[in-house]
Amino acid sequence: MKTPQSNFQQQYQAEIAILIKNALSEDIGAGDFSALSCLPLKEISKAQLRVKEDCVLAGVSMAAQICALYDPSLELNVLYLDGDFVPKSGVCLELKGASQSILAVERLMLNCLQRMSGIATRTREWQSLIAHTSCKVLDTRKTTPNFRVAEKWAVAIGGGENHRMGLYDMVMLKDNHIDFCGGVAQAISRTQSYLKANHKPLPIVVECRDLAEVQTCLSVGGLHRLLLDNMSPDTLREAVKLIGGQLPTEASGNITKDSIVAVAETGVDYISMGALTYNVPIIDMSLKAVSL
Repeated sequence: MKTPQSNFQQQYQAEIAILIKNALSEDIGAGDFSALSCLPLKEISKAQLRVKEDCVLAGVSMAAQICALYDPSLELNVLYLDGDFVPKSGVCLELKGASQSILAVERLMLNCLQRMSGIATRTREWQSLIAHTSCKVLDTRKTTPNFRVAEKWAVAIGGGENHRMGLYDMVMLKDNHIDFCGGVAQAISRTQSYLKANHKPLPIVVECRDLAEVQTCLSVGGLHRLLLDNMSPDTLREAVKLIGGQLPTEASGNITKDSIVAVAETGVDYISMGALTYNVPIIDMSLKAVSL
């Protein structure tokens, strides 16, 4: 059975491979001379990756790809899967192979697993807070440059949903687009004309700052979703009632762990949160040599 995270991996297979290759090149460069200088070429060793705090694990599939791309002879014994809860001191995986290869991939594996597990853990925690509603959390483009695909993958692993990947796969008319165009109706009209003329059937999401803009969007039509920006819970309820199920709704703007429940209970379909991917603490992990 395919899961959202496995679908993500398949969809962005090429992007993930490029990320890994560039990261390995960045770290290893002309060679890992620390290992080359003191370890025999064919020496075989074993190491375990342990977590030092409770977490939702994310990045195991990424770690497997890192090993496969750098040294296909490395043997990975996966003890917990992406999306599993791992208790403090749990061993996530074991790695066996050339000592030089283990040390070459160590830091990249840890960087990915620590960062992705932090995001997945937060996503799982915050989604669980609103599990009594039908609302789902969405990520945003507030991601680390060149690491977006991994961070959005971690959101999917944690049980959240992905918003657009970038500026190219969805049209999102925000406050500046609207103000530059002179209003909501003008921005939507220009966008729809452009997409039709250029044969680009992209979904259109419009950011609404008040109920008047919501009503304008409903009157113009042809939209995918309405983003209700920086509205109080009371105003969100009014907006949801006004929309009346004609379009999916998304709340956004300074939503925190403390306010997410009240927002979800207004009846919105989604909550988009940059906090899922930025300013997220990593999960402390270590890779330690063990006896064969």
